[in-house]
Amino acid sequence: MRRQVDDCERLIARKGWEVAERYVDDDVSAYHGRVRPAYRRMLDDVRGGFLDAVVVWDADRLHRQPKELEEFFDVCSEAGVTRLASVSGDIDLATHDGQFLARILGAVAKKESDDKSRRIRRKHEELAQAGKVAGGGTRPYGYEADRRSVRESEAVIVRECARRLLAGEALRAICGDLNERGVETVTGGQWKTQTLRRMLMSPRLSGQREHRGEIVAKAEWPAIITPAETTRIRALLSDPSRRTNKSARRYLLVRLLRCGRCGEVLVSRPTASGKRRYVCAKGPNFSGCGHTYIEADTLELFVVEAVLHRLDSPGLAAALNGARGDPDVERAQAEVEQAQAQLDELAAAYGSQAFGLSEWLAARQPIEQRLTQAKRQLARLSRVSVLEGHVGQAPALRERWADLPLTRQHAIVAAVLDHVVVGPGRRGYNRFDSSRLEPIWKV
Repeated sequence: MRRQVDDCERLIARKGWEVAERYVDDDVSAYHGRVRPAYRRMLDDVRGGFLDAVVVWDADRLHRQPKELEEFFDVCSEAGVTRLASVSGDIDLATHDGQFLARILGAVAKKESDDKSRRIRRKHEELAQAGKVAGGGTRPYGYEADRRSVRESEAVIVRECARRLLAGEALRAICGDLNERGVETVTGGQWKTQTLRRMLMSPRLSGQREHRGEIVAKAEWPAIITPAETTRIRALLSDPSRRTNKSARRYLLVRLLRCGRCGEVLVSRPTASGKRRYVCAKGPNFSGCGHTYIEADTLELFVVEAVLHRLDSPGLAAALNGARGDPDVERAQAEVEQAQAQLDELAAAYGSQAFGLSEWLAARQPIEQRLTQAKRQLARLSRVSVLEGHVGQAPALRERWADLPLTRQHAIVAAVLDHVVVGPGRRGYNRFDSSRLEPIWKV
């Protein structure tokens, strides 16, 4: 860019003109049609009569979009500016031949850019389909600068984060822990939820090549986690029902309590003094009866103890051992893979002109619906992984329960407990009454 400015200034000196202002939009292409602040400022100065000529390094540096070129002609015509000089030759904007030449130069430059873009796009498609590395920039976390070799010190962190996410822990909690431990991102900064989400969603971690948001091939680099884990992570983080608000969770049993009177879900609502409690809410946006409420602290302690006791029960261990490998998860994952393979086959058949666009659209819709449903089911089926290592280990879990993030605690409770029915309180009885509670267990 500096060289181009120097060439323009030498041209101005040869013509005996005076530099009124320099307009440089560094790293902003005229081809993509993005807003170029310096260019817009130059047009304003032409309109204001501050310039009587425009000098550019080459005409295609000024415009590569016909509509921009026509706007430039209109602005120059209204302001009486007739001279457009470039290092490669001058153009007289006052004549039709000069404007015609500018249009031709712009069209040629746009054709060259289109061809170059098409070649680059095709090259990236070929690399993706072959599972090859493409592009530069910042190295991916977990891999060396060659983008192929695993950096084991970071791979350990990747596996940990994947395991914790699939065990029900929130991205925010994982980021907070990594930052407290001094674990840095690939750029040396602190972890943010967007950074961690983007990393864990990337199929490259499981040795798969992605192109335009789709997994297209097995990659040439080794995997850090399994393809099955990537499928589950992507389904989990893409689930529309996933909690995405940034307010910190303060209630363990959110969505796990039902009113014994009307059956509505109890919501968290503190008293005027700030004491935590769950209530059956009535009023705008709520359809509860408004008569059931219970203090949160003692209730949560009671439910946690019940869950820990359940984790040590032989019945739960037998049920989970029978479901080890979770056939529902395997079926959902197989459905995801099958639907994705069908979409790939469908696209290949359409590309070879085996059928028309309307037929392709009609065939694609039901497959995409199956794919979406399978991904949602896969996002919900995380019970076994959440409880892994905890069944039969209630004493050890009890000791470190307080150190677990609240989101992880909630995931463990929700993996065992479907909900608790909270009955009405007894009049005049101000102590915690466990007889009001009827737990409904999942397993």
